[in-house]
Amino acid sequence: MQISVGLALALVSAVAVNWAYSREHDAAAAMPRFSPRQPRRFVSLLLSDRRWLAGFATETAGWLVYVAALRLAPISLVQAVCASGIAVLALASAHGHPTALAHHEQLAIVIAIAGLVLLALSLVNTHQSDRVPKWPAALVWLGASAAAAAALALLGAGLARASALGLAAGLLFAGGDISAKLVVYGGTWMLAAVAVIACYALGTSVLQGSFQHGDALTGAGLATLATNAVPIAAGFIVFGEELPHGAQGALQLTAFATLIASAILLARGPLPRANATGDGPEAPQSTVSETRQPTEREYAGARHNANTQERVKGLGLASPSPTGAIRKPSR
Repeated sequence: MQISVGLALALVSAVAVNWAYSREHDAAAAMPRFSPRQPRRFVSLLLSDRRWLAGFATETAGWLVYVAALRLAPISLVQAVCASGIAVLALASAHGHPTALAHHEQLAIVIAIAGLVLLALSLVNTHQSDRVPKWPAALVWLGASAAAAAALALLGAGLARASALGLAAGLLFAGGDISAKLVVYGGTWMLAAVAVIACYALGTSVLQGSFQHGDALTGAGLATLATNAVPIAAGFIVFGEELPHGAQGALQLTAFATLIASAILLARGPLPRANATGDGPEAPQSTVSETRQPTEREYAGARHNANTQERVKGLGLASPSPTGAIRKPSR
């Protein structure tokens, strides 16, 4: 009964957090580009936006429910249920119309849901429990997650920027989730609260950057998958959980494989569409809202172009047209 209550709380948390991701994406995508060199401006932009604050408040409430779930159920089971939130994210990003998603995104959602079904079947009539881990194992796992997140955020690993930042945020959130599980053990494990704060703060910051480079499903979808897949693995490696025996163990391994396949599909990002003339693909469209205010650099560039055109006209010289062709001056 205790585990059932914990998993029900995990489902509530998944719905709240993924709905919050959608709200945060819509707000962050309409803001000027974030820069790691201007942390105060970054924080000010977020805290001055009511839509973002509403999303973040909902995400925080969902996380508190998640911590309660961790006290009642093993981390691998909690994360398996939380992974179902990607369906909520997909519907929210498509405004309730799944057909509005790209074909590969629809396929990724179907595969992820299939993985969750397989995972649920693998847990039938099984009793999984965890144990308090050793400090070295926990530290190595958290350190490896942080290093992988840094590599993705700084180097990209050949992925699209939104995908790389989304995965990096997911790894940081995973570190925070694992640290939260350590905190619920009490005693000296309360020191893991420092890692909880650091991982969630950095993860939230990186995720907002991902939102400015792609849609909510790409950034938050990959973050959600990483956030859940990594702690599931940690449940068996760090917390001493065991796979079910026989066919159920095979089902669980298959479920993990389908979740990875779903992540790979989401990492592809949006595909280019043909332009109106059919001559080739359109240039990638910006995901930043058209209502975004231009930056100071953009204003300076516009003023420079305008001044240059005025000087050219004054000299009676030919000036380039917007398409790059030479246009003769009018007489």
